[in-house]
Order: sequence, then C-alpha cells, then structure tokens
Amino acid sequence: MDRALGKELRSLIASARALVSELVEEGVDRCGGLPARERAAPVVATERETSRLRAPRAHGPAEPSAPATPQLSLRAEPSAFGAAPTLESVRELLGDCRRCRLCEGRNQIVFGDGNPDAELMFVGEGPGEHEDLQGLPFVGRAGELLTQMIEKGLGIPRASVYICNIVKCRPPGNRTPLPDEVSACRPFLDGQIQAVRPRVIVALGKPAASLLLGRDIAITRVRGTWHDYRGIPLMPTFHPAFVLRQYTRENRQLVWQDLRAALARAQGS
Repeated sequence: MDRALGKELRSLIASARALVSELVEEGVDRCGGLPARERAAPVVATERETSRLRAPRAHGPAEPSAPATPQLSLRAEPSAFGAAPTLESVRELLGDCRRCRLCEGRNQIVFGDGNPDAELMFVGEGPGEHEDLQGLPFVGRAGELLTQMIEKGLGIPRASVYICNIVKCRPPGNRTPLPDEVSACRPFLDGQIQAVRPRVIVALGKPAASLLLGRDIAITRVRGTWHDYRGIPLMPTFHPAFVLRQYTRENRQLVWQDLRAALARAQGS
C-alpha cells in the first residue's frame, strides 16, 4: 500500500474511533433522524499573550493541565500577524488556502462572522453544507439553534459576537477534522483570537474544546467549567448539533447556563 495512502487511512480510522467514542460517551444510542417532536420543537430560553493587550481582568482558576494526547499536541505557531493583527490581515494571509486536503472539496472558505471587537467569541468545529455554500459559519440547522441561543436566550444580537471554526473548509461528509487539517488551520484561528481579543471564548463541542485545552477531553465532563486559553477565560459547552441530536430540556438548560455564565463574565458581571 502507498505509504501516504496508508497514513491517511490510519488518520481516518482514528477520527472515526474518536467520533464513535464521543457519541457513546454522550449517550447517542442510535443513528438516523430525530423524532418528529424533536425536529419541530422550538428553542425558548428559560431565561492574550492576547489578554495582555487589554487591561488585566480577574479570571477563575484554570483546570490543571493533563498530558496532551499525540493527536492533540498541536503547538501554536509563532504569530505571523504581529502584536496587534486585524481580521483583515489574517484573512489576507489565509488567501485561497491550499494547506491541507480540505481545499479539494470545498466550495469556499468559511472564515468567520460577527463583530471584530466582540467581547464574546464562539469557536466551533468546521463548516457544514450550508456554511460551505454561503461562506458564513453556523447558518444551517445547528446555526439556527445557535442564533436562537444568542438572541432569544442571551438577549443580544448575533452580530454582537464573533463566530468561527477551528477549520475553515468543510470536511467531507461533515466528519471530524483530522489532526493535520486542524494543525494547518491553527495559526489562523489563533490570529482571529488575537485580532478580536474577546473577553471570553465559548468552545462549542469536543473538537474545539480539545484543541483549545490542548488535550483530548470529554465534553460531558468539562462543559460548564471555567478554563483558560492564553489568558482568556474559556467556557466549553455542547455543540448545537449535539443539542439537536439529544434535544432534551436538560441539555438545553445546561447550554443556557453555560452561555449565561459566559456572557456575565464577558460583561464583567
């Protein structure tokens, strides 16, 4: 077998195993569509270096770091954007990116969307079909739910936050991004964080939280607890796609609590 092909197959198998492990961990015991009542149910809320560029803020204690797993030991590259980059300069350097295989199947790069001076920043996994077609993050079903969480739940406009993903091109079949794909995009995510300088980052789902925490995590165990990313408070929570799959009052309430805590901290409450 060709060595490169073998390496890619091993990476795909590792990604599939990680996905199955996450689904089992999060209680998914079946595949296929949601029951009709789950599909139709509306969401109604029941209620830097980069930080050094801002005035010091009080942060909660960070969780002690565990040894990074081999797949997630992705060291951030030294900033190519200078001490105070802009989103425009990061996007310009990204260009018509061909740094990994994801470029082969994309329609367009999905860079990010929202307020360049946002206090609250959401980081997800990767673009889906609708995002790939529109060039904007979180505009499909999961995006509609995230918008409701922000606007109806938190009572702030979606345009007041900044939203992006750890990879900027759609993975085939919406699979979990592979380690080398994440590594290729990592400098641009860090550039976005440096440019926006958010007060709080919300990591949506296991892949985003694992990357930013530097180790493989169980999202069901770390969600709702404060962590730290380069001096910025980090709140992991469930990805909206997971909430759609497991559409229970409990899961919706947990995410609502996480987002409410993130907004309060971002606003200095």
